[in-house]
Amino acid sequence: MVIGFMKKQFFVLFLFLTQLCSAQQAPPAVCYEIFVRSFADFNGDGIGDLNGITAKLDYLQDLGIKAIWLTPICKSKSYHKYDVEDYYGIDPEYGTLDDYKRLLAEAHRRDIKVLKDLVINHSSSLHPWFLEAKKGKDNPYRNFYTWMSPKAIDSLGIAVRERTPDSWEANPWHFAAQGDTEKYYGLFGRSMPDLNYDNPQVRQEIYKIGKYWLQLGVDGFRMDAAKHIYPDWDAPKSHAFWQEFRREMETVNPNVYVVGEVWTSAEKVAPFFKGLKANFDFDLHTALIRVVRNGKDDSLVRSLKNHFAAYTRANPDFIDATLLTNHDQDRIGSELKGAIGKLKAAAGLLLMLPGEPYLYYGEELGMLGMKPDEQIREPFLWDVKATDSMRTHWADRRLLSTDTTVTPLRMQQKDPQSLYNHYKKLIAFREKEPALRQVLRPNIEVFPAQPELVAFIRPHATGDLLVVQNISDTAQQLKLNAGFKTIVFKTEKGGTLQSGMLQVQPYGLVVLKK
Repeated sequence: MVIGFMKKQFFVLFLFLTQLCSAQQAPPAVCYEIFVRSFADFNGDGIGDLNGITAKLDYLQDLGIKAIWLTPICKSKSYHKYDVEDYYGIDPEYGTLDDYKRLLAEAHRRDIKVLKDLVINHSSSLHPWFLEAKKGKDNPYRNFYTWMSPKAIDSLGIAVRERTPDSWEANPWHFAAQGDTEKYYGLFGRSMPDLNYDNPQVRQEIYKIGKYWLQLGVDGFRMDAAKHIYPDWDAPKSHAFWQEFRREMETVNPNVYVVGEVWTSAEKVAPFFKGLKANFDFDLHTALIRVVRNGKDDSLVRSLKNHFAAYTRANPDFIDATLLTNHDQDRIGSELKGAIGKLKAAAGLLLMLPGEPYLYYGEELGMLGMKPDEQIREPFLWDVKATDSMRTHWADRRLLSTDTTVTPLRMQQKDPQSLYNHYKKLIAFREKEPALRQVLRPNIEVFPAQPELVAFIRPHATGDLLVVQNISDTAQQLKLNAGFKTIVFKTEKGGTLQSGMLQVQPYGLVVLKK
């Protein structure tokens, strides 16, 4: 009896430890990108800050967010801070290191992970390394960057490049000063010189920076411009670098989470999964906007499965970081011209499809934004302007998201049919269902339907789910012949099931179980 009891206790302990280990290794669920300057102003200077984010953590927790990605917070002269002058300090506009530590502690107390935007493809041209490097060829920091004579650049045929979605710089080679005989490589412009990762000293400095922030308590990183650590013609070197970077970071935190910005086709993204645990799915971002805007599916799920096959060949445990838009793209609210039905359909697809979804701050309100960049990074609307003490006002310009074009959060919270409450319900349902929570080894199968519907199965040992999202402005019917008999979730005007025939209302979402 004693031996049997001990065996039972050992089994319970083993099961607990197994579940604990699994929970520690599980990737964050729904994530939320915050453009720090625009989110919440705590000290009243018109600029968003770290204390403002800390003050709004209860809001994010209530929405169902499990991780936040903060755009760069290190010292920089630019408003966006993607040109870093000091990798170890907090920009005074945003607060202090103590403020950041407090944010980390309060986020973790709410079971929210914090991801730091780590900008290591390039530094600022004002960084001490570059200020030294441009003094001349004999300077010890010269090799921290890539320099070449105009003649050598021309001979290699790399003087100009084709503009890409992540960089509009067509002439990436720049003189540091008049009379120089060499140019430096700066893919994102002359103020952002690319670091030279063939230099072991550069790698060691970068690993030191990453480890510093992990030791401080951050849970992982969003890696800016991860595709461009080496130029495109040296892509295999970039793939190898990210494997080395991951190994170095795991010496501090074995479960460190790293998501990369690799803005290219799925086949070219795939090798990056060998080092980066997650990568943003920009192909899916484009497809989601296209099918919802057009009201017609064009094999979205089949294409996604093809992408998954390519990713699996590189790393079976890849994480597909999904998104509608982010700080570099026209907002989904403007892409869909503020049409609430379409915005709800887009949210339904984002949160029901496999992957790890990222919300761009204000997306849950339907905020608007079209290039130039400042207009896709506008102040979050917490309340009507007259009583919104935490709304930022850092730039004097014509705003697209105002009280008259977008309903502020406080009003949307009171409206059960608002876009905000739609997001909140979807996130809560996603969190409840194991089939939807599965991120690693994504589970999805095509379910045949007319083009006005995006239908798919999320298979799982605990029970398969059938998801049907109407992306049109007319009611649609779908014959169910696969045993799905019970509606377990639907939007306020989702649909009905009778005699095996599912009717889905315009822009409605219905989820069924067998």
